[in-house]
Amino acid sequence: MSTPALATRHRLAEVRYEIRGELARRARELETQGHTLVKLNIGNPGAFGFRAPAHLQRAIADHIHDTDPYTHQQGLPEAREAIALFHRQRGTPDADADASRIFIGNGVSELIDIALRALLNPGDEVLLPSPDYPLWSAATILNDGRPVYYPCRPENDFLPDPAEIEKLISSRTRALVLINPNNPTGASYPRELLERIVAIARKYRLLLMADEIYDHILYDDARFEPLAPLAGDLPCLSFGGLSKVHRACGWRVGWAVLSGEAAQVTPYQHALDLLSALRLCANVPGQFAIHAALHGGDTISALTAPGGRLHETRRALIECCQASPHLQLSTPAAALYGFPRVVGKAAENFDDHRFALDLLEQEGVLIVPGSSFNVPYRDHFRVTLLPEAEVLREVFARIDRVLAGYC
Repeated sequence: MSTPALATRHRLAEVRYEIRGELARRARELETQGHTLVKLNIGNPGAFGFRAPAHLQRAIADHIHDTDPYTHQQGLPEAREAIALFHRQRGTPDADADASRIFIGNGVSELIDIALRALLNPGDEVLLPSPDYPLWSAATILNDGRPVYYPCRPENDFLPDPAEIEKLISSRTRALVLINPNNPTGASYPRELLERIVAIARKYRLLLMADEIYDHILYDDARFEPLAPLAGDLPCLSFGGLSKVHRACGWRVGWAVLSGEAAQVTPYQHALDLLSALRLCANVPGQFAIHAALHGGDTISALTAPGGRLHETRRALIECCQASPHLQLSTPAAALYGFPRVVGKAAENFDDHRFALDLLEQEGVLIVPGSSFNVPYRDHFRVTLLPEAEVLREVFARIDRVLAGYC
């Protein structure tokens, strides 16, 4: 008689993370069989030859002898002070000098989980963009909340409609999440739109949660508008980190800054502190790079400006989609991704997951199906802009071959 398998948490059945899911597992199988793949599923700069800036590396090396002990659960005081100064300079209210409202974590991912765990009771609702970064949905579900999706439609360049957001609010709604600049679409939200969203949060007393990890990855004339200065005394939690702008994903350094009127946010601040203490502290060595990253000079603009590597790969994406009879693209204004749509004859009976598997099996390219980002349609897919431009052009030649086969 066989021993029954261990039961797992029921709500895991609701969680999707195809960025590292079934397709990625199949890719590993193909690699073990000797296949060479182009993997465009993860925004992981180090995997494409990018390095964290030298002055950040030196900051860690110079303090390595200080990294053995645990630090304060919210992070190194000098690191939190550097974050506070950065946020004061961009106009964040209550970015206080003692940095008591700043929390450093093992990447933004950990802080998202902690932030939702501190907020949600069973059945509470969180307003999330569709498409979203699926960690937000997963963390909401696994903390016994309910994701409620507001659409960011392709025909509106993936910008949300505040009127549609407001219609989704119920008595159980606790928070409103913005991912700006956006992953997976590359949209950058204009100030007027953010002001309207802040007004809705104020009307219904919602916590604003601003995932701003791509804040300085901007192309052409795109601008980034931080949310906290617009929120003012309204509770707002702003997330940032070293992984994208500073190309240091593996260091696992992220932060969250809580702003808003003290009477409203203090109980939540204490809850965040408790949960931070339960995991002792975040990775210590990487925290020594925070001051150098935020106050040591701009190293991303040269990559996003014309002639820079990210700008040229983005240009290759735009030109490949324009030249293809099978693809349509809302041009990404920011971040590290493109989110093309399949159109025309190739779109008839199209299924994004089947396409991603066919592309992997036939052409050796790993992408992420668009439906993985919690959208109701199945005609998009996401690629990262991290490879060299010529590599991306070759990838889109392979994509066109598969789509032509469907026709």
